[in-house]
Amino acid sequence: MNTEMDARLAAVMPTYGRADISFVRGKGSWLYTQDDTAYLDCATGIAVNAFGHGDARLVDALITQASKLWHTSNLYRIDEQEKLAHRLATHAGLDQAFFCNSGVEANEAAVKMARRFQFRQGFEKRFKILCAGGAFHGRTLAMLAATDKPLFREGFGPMPEGFVHVPFGNLNHLRDAMDEDVAAIMVEPVQGEGGAIAAPEGYLEGVRKAADDFGALVIADEVQTGMGRTGYLFAYQKTGIQPDLVVLAKGLGGGFPVGAVIARKAVGEAMGPGSHGSTFGGNPLAMAVANAVLDGLEEEGFLEDVRRRANLLDAKLNKLADDYPALIIERRGAGFLRGLKLADSLAVGDMTAALRTEKLLCVPAGENVLRLLPPLTLSEAEIEQAYAILDKVFAGFASS
Repeated sequence: MNTEMDARLAAVMPTYGRADISFVRGKGSWLYTQDDTAYLDCATGIAVNAFGHGDARLVDALITQASKLWHTSNLYRIDEQEKLAHRLATHAGLDQAFFCNSGVEANEAAVKMARRFQFRQGFEKRFKILCAGGAFHGRTLAMLAATDKPLFREGFGPMPEGFVHVPFGNLNHLRDAMDEDVAAIMVEPVQGEGGAIAAPEGYLEGVRKAADDFGALVIADEVQTGMGRTGYLFAYQKTGIQPDLVVLAKGLGGGFPVGAVIARKAVGEAMGPGSHGSTFGGNPLAMAVANAVLDGLEEEGFLEDVRRRANLLDAKLNKLADDYPALIIERRGAGFLRGLKLADSLAVGDMTAALRTEKLLCVPAGENVLRLLPPLTLSEAEIEQAYAILDKVFAGFASS
C-alpha cells in the first residue's frame, strides 16, 4: 500500500477489523475487485443484500425514484411509505409501521413503544425489557444494555437500566424473571451474531404465553432473520405466534439503509406526534427500494424455493460435519442463516481468512461459529461451488 493509501486508511476510525481487500462492483452472488477477481459472496454485507448485487428490479427502483425525489422529511405524507407500511403490516398480521435507517434504531424505537404503551395503559412501573443471553440488538448504549456480552460494553460506562437477561431457550428461567415491572420480552427467532442459534421448538410459543400471562408485550427482533432470510417473510411465522412488535432492517432495503418497526394498533397509537422521529427514516428513496424488495419476495413460489435451496445447502453442511467431525462440532441456524460451530482448535477468524483466500466470503459469529449468509437468490450451482471451497479448506486444516 502506498503512502497516500496508508494516509487514507488512517483517516478512517479503526472500529472494524477490516480485511485488506476492496470490491468495486458486484453481480448476483459475486463481488469483484479492481483486477476483476471474483468472490462468491456468502456474507452479503451481513445478511443485507437479499437479492445479491446489481439486482435489476432494485436498481431500476432506486434510479427511477432518484430522478424524481430523494427526501422531504416526515413533515409531509410520503406515498411510497404509506404503501410499504400497509404491505408490511398486512404480512405481519399487525397494523402500523414506523420507519428509520437501521436495525439498532428500530430496536430502540420498539423499546420506547413498549414502555410508552404500558405507560398509556396506566402501568407506569412497567419498564423492564427481558432479553436473552447471547442476543445482539445493536451498539447504541441502550442496546448494549440489551446485550449481555461484556466485550461490547467495556469502557462505555454504566449501562442504562431496565434490561434483564435470561438464558436463551429456557422457559423456566424466563417465567421466573417475569413480574409486574416487565414491559416486554425481546427475542430473536434465530440469534445471528450470537452464533446462528435457532430458538428451540416450542420456545417462541412459550415466550408468547408468558407475555400474555403477565401482561407484557413480545418484540420479535427480525433484523437479521426477517425479509425471507429463513425461507419465511418473518421467521416467527413458522411457529404461528403473533408478536406485538416486529423489528426489521438489513434485508428490508436489499442494501439500501432502512429499518422499521411494525406494531399492533394499540401500541402504535400510544405514540403521538413528537414521541419519536427520524429525519431520514422512510424517505422516498428508501421506500422505493424496500417496496421493490417486497415485490421480489412476494413473487409466487419465491420463498418456497428459498426453503428448497436452503435445504440443499443444509445437506452439504451435513456432509461437511460428517467428513470433518474433529473440526465441526455443531450445525446451527435456519434457511440461509447457517452456522458451523468450530472446534476450539480452529479459530473462526483463521477459517474465514482461509476461505477468503479461496474466494469465498463468510462471516464469523459468537461461540467460534462460521456463519453463511448468502443471497436469497443463491443458485444450486453456487451452492455446489461454495461446498467445494469449504471442503477444500476444511481438508487443509484437517491435514495440518
